[in-house]
Amino acid sequence: MQNTATPTHCPYCALQCGMNLTPAPDGTVELSERADFPVNRGALCGKGRTAPAVLSSRVRLTSPLVRSEGTLVPASWEEALDRIAEGLRRTRTEHGPDACGVFGGGGLTNEKAYTLGKFARVVLGTSQIDYNGRFCMSSAAAAGMKAFGLDRGLPFPLEDIPKTGCVILVGSNLAETMPPSLRFFNELRENGGTLIVIDPRRTKTAEQADLHLAPRPGTDLALALGLLHLVVAEGRTDEEYIRERTTGWEAARAEALAHWPEYVERITGVSVPELRETVRMFCEPESAMVLTARGPEQQSKGTDTVGAWINLCLATGRAGRPLSGYGCLTGQGNGQGGREHGQKADQLPGYRKLTDPEARRHVAEVWGVDPDSLPGPGRSAYELLDALGTDIRALLLMGSNPVVSAPRAAHVEDRIKSLDFLAVCDVVLSETAALADVVLPVTQWAEETGTTTNLEGRVLLRRKAITPPDGIRSDLEVMHELADRLGVDKGFPTDPEEVFEELRRASAGGPADYSGITYRRLAEENGVFWPCPTEEPAEEPTHPGTPRLFHDRFATEDGRARFVPVAHRATAEEPDDEYPVLLTTGRVVSQYQSGAQTRRVDELNAAAPGPFVELHPRLAARLGAAEGDPVAVVSRRGRAVAPARITSAIRPDTVFMPFHWPGEGRANTLTNPALDPTSRMPEFKVCAVRVEAVQG
Repeated sequence: MQNTATPTHCPYCALQCGMNLTPAPDGTVELSERADFPVNRGALCGKGRTAPAVLSSRVRLTSPLVRSEGTLVPASWEEALDRIAEGLRRTRTEHGPDACGVFGGGGLTNEKAYTLGKFARVVLGTSQIDYNGRFCMSSAAAAGMKAFGLDRGLPFPLEDIPKTGCVILVGSNLAETMPPSLRFFNELRENGGTLIVIDPRRTKTAEQADLHLAPRPGTDLALALGLLHLVVAEGRTDEEYIRERTTGWEAARAEALAHWPEYVERITGVSVPELRETVRMFCEPESAMVLTARGPEQQSKGTDTVGAWINLCLATGRAGRPLSGYGCLTGQGNGQGGREHGQKADQLPGYRKLTDPEARRHVAEVWGVDPDSLPGPGRSAYELLDALGTDIRALLLMGSNPVVSAPRAAHVEDRIKSLDFLAVCDVVLSETAALADVVLPVTQWAEETGTTTNLEGRVLLRRKAITPPDGIRSDLEVMHELADRLGVDKGFPTDPEEVFEELRRASAGGPADYSGITYRRLAEENGVFWPCPTEEPAEEPTHPGTPRLFHDRFATEDGRARFVPVAHRATAEEPDDEYPVLLTTGRVVSQYQSGAQTRRVDELNAAAPGPFVELHPRLAARLGAAEGDPVAVVSRRGRAVAPARITSAIRPDTVFMPFHWPGEGRANTLTNPALDPTSRMPEFKVCAVRVEAVQG
């Protein structure tokens, strides 16, 4: 075992913070600061600092498990792989290839995401593949594609944020979800810039803002339209920019003018003076940015909502210029790369469209298959999960825990239980893995080499620092072995660099072009921003990468950005007499996503031991609930119970629950699977509920 420090990256959020890992003599791993990485400059949150704890055999899977007489028991790798191959083969033979589903994760490396998409389409021949990143930033991606012709979370590096004049941060609590990033916003204010935070809760991030707007959940679209109305009415549009760099302004302008300030105030609860102050703060500096996150995106109108914020940027000339632009704060560790290379239902590697004949031809040539053999687009994530046990009879799942993370989670759990066959590859025995017929223990971040793409579009090399325990294999090895058992003995290498070389060729010429990126470059540089093309994938490519997009032109055919006219509409589920309160969900600083890994770390559990319901004192008084009393939150989909946390930092008409826990406090038991018509994003962020005191 090596005993020198290996520079690598955190396994959690899309910052992909840099860190150094050194194996210790006692078999543990020592983590140290990596100050040279520009995203975090050595800083780590509690999750990153304690990430090595999940490497321990005390908390992780160490042997394949197979179900025998209703119980998961240890088995050999050969038996486990044979069972999976037989389950998939039998399902395909009896019900057709689309009866086999594949569900991936936004934490998989680019190499694994790429191979999983290839495995589904080449080995299984199924169209039924999607991933949990659909629940992350798909609405922002769809809006970005409509407006700019390209989707990359941030079209500029984080280091530009402190240099701009104003940032509007919509629906993001960075202080808890990405703590190391908060320094960029603190530096913004130190440099004389201003921060506006839009959130129905006065979060730790909102406390740092120069202005906090607390709209009613689900009204971000109306808010953005009201701001654009004022921009027009006050003569703050950039007419030269609109004329030279955009199309579609008149239709978008007409929609905005229908959302006058007093009307928007009634919808959102944000006062007209606050609206006017926001416009002033945003428009007076020479440069400004709008950054969105899950708040406005996880809605059944999320694509239109993000589109409205993009329209605000375009109308004021705040896109495609230095230190200005719209960006999306990607959540999952490889949420960006995970959707670029083929594990999404409608995409091929390089962010190519599965319906594009030329894209199919190019990728099929790299894969050595007939383009006509590639299936068409399949179901989106929730629709795929909803079809389990009916149209989809067998599921291969990698790196996701939908029993906790999916909307209408009790229903999804029932669908998973109704499958004929379920195989799960994971690091730990998650709540979903516990339902499987076969569970495979796979390597994790520090035990394998691979690339990820962070929220800036910066492709990074996450290096292997330690040797995995005996009995653990990589996801690439799993797919190689399954492909071989299912009759495809070539095209599924186990070496990640070999996979990346193929990914380079498959992505060449596509919107997310990685062909000019090599492992050698990534080992020597602090990441390379895509697109990074080359005429032919070469050993020594010279393209510098593209840290900043759109300065010369947008990625549309004519190089102009597109205004997309949008109008406010209600959420899919508005409050009524039976369900009079709004629920919104989110994260806490010491847990991550479904909590499958962080809930196994003692230090993190001590800081955030379980779910809670955050409610305003006036609502608590009506219920007769005191701090810590159990309260029930009930929606049309189910009931969750957790202790009350009473605070005036939330609106009186709203309650908040974090979504990291299973059991009776599972927030996603309540959430609404109503889908955005474009992105197919579920409406996690708002649903109608009632709150009840629980008699003890």
